Amino acid sequence: MVLRRNLEGLEGGDDPAVTPRDEPEGGRRSRLALLSLGALGVVYGDIGTSPLYALRESFRRGYGLAVDPTNILGVLSLIFWALVMVVSVKYLVFVLRADNDGEGGILALTALVAPLRDEEVGSRKVLILLGLFGAALLYGDGMITPAISVLSAVEGIGFVAPGLHEWVLPVTVVIMVGLFVFQKRGTGGVGNVFGPVMATWFLVLAILGVAQIVQEPSVLRALDPRHAAAYFGRNGVRGMLVLGSVFLVVTGGEALYADLGHFGTRPIRIMWFAWVLPALVLNYFGQGALLMRDPAAVVGPFYRMAPGWATIPLVLLATAATIIASQAVISGSFSLAMQSMQLGYSPRLYVQHTSAEEIGQVFIPEINWALMVACVALVVGFGSSSALAGAYGVAVTTTMVITTFLFYAVARRVWKWPFAVAAGITAVFLVVDVAFWIANLVKIPNGGWFPIAVAGAVFLTMTTWHRGRAIVSGRLLEGEVPVGEFIASLQDDPPRRVPGTGVFLTLNPGGTPRSLQHNLKHNQVLHERVVLLTVQTEDVPHVPYRERATVVERTMGFYNVLLHYGFMDRVDVPASLAVLRDGDGLRMDPESTTYFLGRQRLVPTRQVPGMWLWRERLFAFLTRNARDAASFFNLPPDRVVEIGVRVEM
Repeated sequence: MVLRRNLEGLEGGDDPAVTPRDEPEGGRRSRLALLSLGALGVVYGDIGTSPLYALRESFRRGYGLAVDPTNILGVLSLIFWALVMVVSVKYLVFVLRADNDGEGGILALTALVAPLRDEEVGSRKVLILLGLFGAALLYGDGMITPAISVLSAVEGIGFVAPGLHEWVLPVTVVIMVGLFVFQKRGTGGVGNVFGPVMATWFLVLAILGVAQIVQEPSVLRALDPRHAAAYFGRNGVRGMLVLGSVFLVVTGGEALYADLGHFGTRPIRIMWFAWVLPALVLNYFGQGALLMRDPAAVVGPFYRMAPGWATIPLVLLATAATIIASQAVISGSFSLAMQSMQLGYSPRLYVQHTSAEEIGQVFIPEINWALMVACVALVVGFGSSSALAGAYGVAVTTTMVITTFLFYAVARRVWKWPFAVAAGITAVFLVVDVAFWIANLVKIPNGGWFPIAVAGAVFLTMTTWHRGRAIVSGRLLEGEVPVGEFIASLQDDPPRRVPGTGVFLTLNPGGTPRSLQHNLKHNQVLHERVVLLTVQTEDVPHVPYRERATVVERTMGFYNVLLHYGFMDRVDVPASLAVLRDGDGLRMDPESTTYFLGRQRLVPTRQVPGMWLWRERLFAFLTRNARDAASFFNLPPDRVVEIGVRVEM
């Protein structure tokens, strides 16, 4: 007998995916306004702080590009059309359509087009590996973005008082450490001020730009794309290399997609076209107008736009904006780590939920401190935002190229677009993406190797963990007896039954877990009710509460329970099982329920086929240091029994 339990009301009430249909028009507008303001604070922090350094880096000495009107117009034209083609068209119009049950991000996109649990060889496997590597690259971006953003803001101190330049690095390090220390407090309270601060920031960007443009309106000629084309004609290879710095204006494009589930497409699009894009264009053109009048201002055109009395307030506002931009990237790293764990591509880590209302607000100490050490090391090691810009862009451009390929797969396989349409749109995006990617490859010797090395290490960890878990699961299944046979054997010689419920976690719903076999062998007893529990993560972000549990009733008090979670859902086994206690035939009292887990002792060996020995040892190390299963499944510590199992790899 199969019973579907209604889990409505679990962990906070109604399914959060359900929106009241009878919500008043005024309420919908108010909600849209709040979401739009929130999107302004979270989604656009990274791309909104690029004016601090992007145009300056496009004229860095290494390029040998003269700061003259023709080159200024050419670079500005490239910046404008990059914002239009990459952010406005690619992400806002097309990529945001590729949502996985309302969620975005490269892992969600990968799960949409090629289920991450699909072991099929061929194109699906290639797509999965591409998606995993793209996700790994985002960790490198998560290290560089806070470092370059905060450092570029604090460098404004040098424009206030050149004698204070030696304090830039210490102040930046203090801010960075403080930012990571306060992560464990959660972003809920701070998030309430993110929107207004960033709204003020974009307003100031626009005002500074307009003040300069009115003095040199000829700069608006850069809106004509012919200036970008003529720029390449004049500068050749040198002009191509400058694209590596021009790309800095769109580095926050992936954040638009990754934060889709928090705000939805409409608020993100509204704020981009109504507020963010105009402010960015006005500011970049304002910096260009300043350079046309004063080429020497290229050392710091952003702060040079402001009058002397406004420099200190501008430095403070810029620092606040960069902290907010860093917060968004750090939170994204936490979310990415949680998704990787749920999908079986990362060792279990300690996840602290910092908000009772927002499931996406989490804190992962191991990721937090690793990011902090890396960010501080980058600030101290590179010493300036200009030097860091040499390392910035390689990871993001590679991720954008991967996103384009995955988008094509979605268009063909999910949306069923004709080949000509999907290939044509993808080709246009690839021309732009690959041009930026090639321009950034030359940064590898100057620091671009760092995010690639980080991505390689993360990718190796993810694939090793996934492959290792598959091998261990296979070894465990070899010794399992089909549950039907096991129950039949008990009927011939019934064991002594004790009151209560024994819950045995198992990977295979049709098999008898070793923990159950060992418990019966050594203790000679079975509980009155025996629940064989399997926790399964689906390739969707959320599983509605009413669809989360499936119960199969067997004979002799045995039950199979299958709990389904999305890869962004919080796993809480006792809470999910609690609603089953009033169900037909399965009444579970939390005070008389014992959970049995198998603790594997891994033995790497060359005798058993599997992975290379060094990868087996890496997997064993990761397993020893992973968070224990009891904590991950939120099981009560005083009701857990662990039974050791030796597994040769």
